[in-house]
Amino acid sequence: MSTTSPAHPPSPRQTADERLPFASSPDAVLADLDATAGGLSADDAARRLETAGPNRLPAPKKTSAIRRLLGHFDDILIYILLASAVLKAILGDWVDFAVILAVAVINAAVGFLQEGQAEKALDGIRTMLSLDAQALRDGEWKVVDAEDLVPGDVVRVRSGDRVPADLRLLEATNLQVEEAALTGESVPAAKQLEAVGPDAGIGDRSTMLYSGTIVAVGQGVGVVTATGAQTEIGRIQSLIGEVDHLETPLSKQLASFGKVLSLGILAMAGVMLVIGRVIHDFELPELVSAAIGFAVAAVPEGLPALVTVTLALGVQQMARRNAITRKLTAVEALGSVTTICSDKTGTLTKNEMTARTVVTAEATYTVEGLGYAPDGRVTTADGGDASLAEHADLRAFVEAAVACNDARVVEVDGHWQVVGQPTEGAVTTLGRKAGVDPSAVERLAVLPFESSTKYMATLDRVADGRTLVHVVGAPDRLLDRSTHERGSDGTPVPIDRARWEATIDELGGQGLRVLAAAERVAVSGATTLSADDAESDLVLLGLVGIVDPPRPEAIQAIADCHRAGIRVKMITGDHIGTAVAIARELGIVQGPDAARALTGAELEAMTQEELRTRVREVDVFARTSPEHKIRIVRALQSHGEVVAMTGDGVNDAPALTRADIGIAMGIKGTEATKEAAEIVLADDNFATIERAVEEGRRIYDNIRKSVVFLLPTNGAQSLVILVAVLFGLTLPLAPVQILWVNLVTAVTLSLALAYEPAEDGIMSRPPRGPGGSVISASSLRYVVVVSVLIGAATLAVFFIQRESGASTAVAQTTAVTMLALGQLAYLFSCRFIGQSSLTPRVLRGNPVVWIATGALIALQLVFTYVPFMNSWFDSAPIGLREWGMTLGFAVVVFLLVEALKAVTRRGERRTDAARLRERGV
Repeated sequence: MSTTSPAHPPSPRQTADERLPFASSPDAVLADLDATAGGLSADDAARRLETAGPNRLPAPKKTSAIRRLLGHFDDILIYILLASAVLKAILGDWVDFAVILAVAVINAAVGFLQEGQAEKALDGIRTMLSLDAQALRDGEWKVVDAEDLVPGDVVRVRSGDRVPADLRLLEATNLQVEEAALTGESVPAAKQLEAVGPDAGIGDRSTMLYSGTIVAVGQGVGVVTATGAQTEIGRIQSLIGEVDHLETPLSKQLASFGKVLSLGILAMAGVMLVIGRVIHDFELPELVSAAIGFAVAAVPEGLPALVTVTLALGVQQMARRNAITRKLTAVEALGSVTTICSDKTGTLTKNEMTARTVVTAEATYTVEGLGYAPDGRVTTADGGDASLAEHADLRAFVEAAVACNDARVVEVDGHWQVVGQPTEGAVTTLGRKAGVDPSAVERLAVLPFESSTKYMATLDRVADGRTLVHVVGAPDRLLDRSTHERGSDGTPVPIDRARWEATIDELGGQGLRVLAAAERVAVSGATTLSADDAESDLVLLGLVGIVDPPRPEAIQAIADCHRAGIRVKMITGDHIGTAVAIARELGIVQGPDAARALTGAELEAMTQEELRTRVREVDVFARTSPEHKIRIVRALQSHGEVVAMTGDGVNDAPALTRADIGIAMGIKGTEATKEAAEIVLADDNFATIERAVEEGRRIYDNIRKSVVFLLPTNGAQSLVILVAVLFGLTLPLAPVQILWVNLVTAVTLSLALAYEPAEDGIMSRPPRGPGGSVISASSLRYVVVVSVLIGAATLAVFFIQRESGASTAVAQTTAVTMLALGQLAYLFSCRFIGQSSLTPRVLRGNPVVWIATGALIALQLVFTYVPFMNSWFDSAPIGLREWGMTLGFAVVVFLLVEALKAVTRRGERRTDAARLRERGV
C-alpha cells in the first residue's frame, strides 16, 4: 500500500520502508523482526505470543437477537399498524385488533429472519484461516497450531497449503499462489524474492504470501511478518466492521411517506374535532367516535403486509432467474440502481482462458469458440479453415505448444473444465480445435515452469523420429533465447526481433495474455534435459494471444443497462491494459477518447474530493485494493448514485457492505462475500444482474401500483366521513362497514397487483431519482383524484338512495358496494400506470386479477344478501337498480382516471428523456 495518500494516512506499521516487508530485502525484514532464517526457539515464540496475541481474527461484539428483533419494530409504518390496533381495541373490535397486531409481528419476524448480519460476514472470513502450519522451531520443522504463530516465525508452505499468516518470502521454488480472494486476479500469482517498490499494490507484492491464500504450485519458505488482526485479511475484517450500512431507497421512501401520512391523519382528525365541536356542536363522545372512525379509515393498515408480500413474491421470482435474495428490501432496491460496479473475472468474462489469435512468421490465424470446450475452427485471414496439412507453420507452432504442456481439458456433466493451469488449458483446447494429436509426441524429459525463468521446456520425440527441445513461456524470455525464426519453407532464418516485439505489443494492447513457442533440435540420442538446452539457439515458432473472453450475454446486458440509464463500471485487480481492452469489447468503454481508466496507484494518490470529481467519468478501475473499492463506492454515492457492487473475494466484502446493493458470486464467491451481500448470483453471470435489475424495477412498479391503488380506498372512506362531519350529515358508512371494505379490498384486490408482469419498455427508462417519496407527485394526483371520484360517487349513491326513500341500511349497503366496485374499476386502471389501460391487454396477462375480481364480488354478495352478515354489518339486500347505478359510476371513475393518465403521461415521457440525456449513457 502506498504511503502517499493524503486521504488515507499510512498505519503505524507502514510508515517506514523497514515496516514494508515486501519492499525490503529478506535480511532486512529478519533484522526488523529480530529473527533469523533458522527460526525461533520455543521459549522465544512463547514470549512473543504473549505480546502479539494468538494468530486469529478477533470475534466482533454481537448484537443480541432480542435487540435485533425489536429493531424491526422501529419503523413508522409499524407504528401506524400498532396505533391502528390500539384504535381497534378502543372501538372494541378485538378480532381486527388481533389481525393487525399479528401483521405487525409477522412483518418484523420476516425481516428478522431474512436479513443477514455483519457478524456472519466476519465469521465467513474467520473460516478462511489455516488450522496448522509447519514452523522452524528450535532448529527443527514442526507442525504447530496456526494460532500459535508469531512475527519472526519461519514457516514453509507447499502446493495445496493455505498460507497461515502474512509471510515475507526467504526461499521460493516455482512458487505460484492463488490470490483471487484478495486481488481478483484470474490466474495464480508468481512469487519471487527480489523486493518490489514501496508503492506496489497488493496484487504486485510478489515477495509476500498473505494469510488465507492458497499455494497453487511449488513451495516456499517465509518469515511471519503479521498475524491475526494485523494481517491483510484481518485489516479487511476491520474494514467490514467500520463500514456504514445504508438504508435502501424503498426503506427511506416508506419512512418518509409514513411520517407525512401520520401527520396528515392527526392534522385532519384535529380539524374534524374543532369543526364538529365549534360549528355543529356535536356531543364530545360522538365527535371522538367519528374522529376515531376517520383515523381507522385513513390508516392503510394493509400497506406493510402488502409491501412484504410483494417483496417476498419478488424473492421467489428472482430465485428462478438465478439471483438469490438474502434481504427482502434488496429486491426492490435493485430496481433503483443507477451504477453497477462489477468485477471482471467470471462475472463479465467466462473465467475460462481462451486462445484467440495465433501469429507465426508467415500468417495470423483466428481461433473461434469460447472457453475450454473444443468447439470452433482455426481460420485464416480470409475466413477459410486453416488445415494443418496446408499450413505447416501453424502445425509446427501448435504441436510444440501442446507438447510443452501439462494441462488437459475434460468434460464433466456437459461442461468442459481444465485440469491444470488455465493458460495451458487454453493451449490444450487450441490443439484439439486445430486437430493436433498429442499422443503422437513422446515426452522424454521436462524442465518445469519456474517463476525466475518464466518458461517450461520439454524434450520430445516427434512423429518423424526427430528429437526436439520445445520451449513455451513469456515472449520476452524466449526472444532473448532465440536466434532464428521458422521460415516459410520450414528452415530457420534470422529472427526479426523488432517485428516480433511490435506484434507482442499489439496483442498486449488488445488485452491478450501472450505466450511464445520455440524449438531446437536436440543432440542425437539425448534423454535428459538441462537448463542450458533451453538457454540459446532457439527457433521461434510463433505467438498465441490468450484471453478470458467476455460473456456474450454480458455484452447485451451492458447495452441494456446503458439504455436503461444505468452506468456500468469495471473494478478489477487485473492489469489496466487487459481491463480496458475487455471493457471495450463489452461496451463499457466506447470510442477512441472514452478509455477513461484509473489504476490503484493513481487512485491512491488522490484525495477523496479529487476522486469524487472524477469518479463518474471513469469507466475502469484496475489493480484496486479493498480500500480503493470502498472509496469508489462512497465517491459515487456522494453524487446521489444508488450503487450495486459485485464481488467474489474476501477483498470485496467491505465494499459490498458499503454499497447500496452488494452482489456476491454464488459459484466462486467466498463465504465472507456471500454473507456481506444482499444478492447472491447462482450463475456468477453479469446478465443475471441486468435481469435482476429489471425484476427489481418490476417489483417497485408493483409496489407503487399497490400503494397507489390501496390509498384511494382509505382516502375515499376518510373523505366520506370528513364531508359528513364537516357538513353535519348522517354518516354514509358505519365504522364496521369501513372495516369490511378495508378487509375485502386488502385481501383480494390489493394483492393482485403484486403478480403484475413488467410493463413494456421498463428497461428503456432512466432509474428513478434518489430521495423523494414512494408516492411521486403524479401518483399523488392519482390518489387524490381517485379518492375524490370514489368518495363523491359513494356520497352520491348514498344520498340518491336516501332521497328515493330507501332505508339507511340499504343506502349504506349501496355506498359500500360503490366503494368496492369503484376500487375494482381503479384496479384495472392501475395495471398500466405508464400506459393507457384502454386496451384489450388489460384483460389478460395477470390471471390473479380475475381471481381477485371473482373473490371480491362473491364476498360482496355475501355481505349484501346473507342474513347473519346483514346483522353483523348493518347491511341490507339491494336490487338490480342499485347494482346498475354503482356499476355505471365505477365505469365513469375508470374513464376519468384514464383521461388523467393521458394528460400526465406526456410530461413523464419528456422528463424520462431528459434524465437519460443527463446521465449520458
